[in-house]
Amino acid sequence: MTPEAKVKAKVKKILNDMGAYYCMPIGVGYGNAGVPDFIVCYQGKFVGIECKAGKNEPTALQVSNMAKINNAGGHTMVVNERNVEDVRNFLEVLK
Repeated sequence: MTPEAKVKAKVKKILNDMGAYYCMPIGVGYGNAGVPDFIVCYQGKFVGIECKAGKNEPTALQVSNMAKINNAGGHTMVVNERNVEDVRNFLEVLK
């Protein structure tokens, strides 16, 4: 399992534990490039979560998509191995 896949697995567990709805769109072709790894609905709030490993940063297209989500009233976050547990806290604050 790749380091990013490990981060995604931890995010999935947190989302499942919290009872959040989520999907993981495939980010290739047909207009999905740059979409966050997780599209989440929790307690009526729309959240995009981008997962990275190590010191990797979101691409310009990912940053653009996250800005569009935020501008539309949704919420976004970027997580890696060091802050993946922040997903739980982030969602709790949104409640």
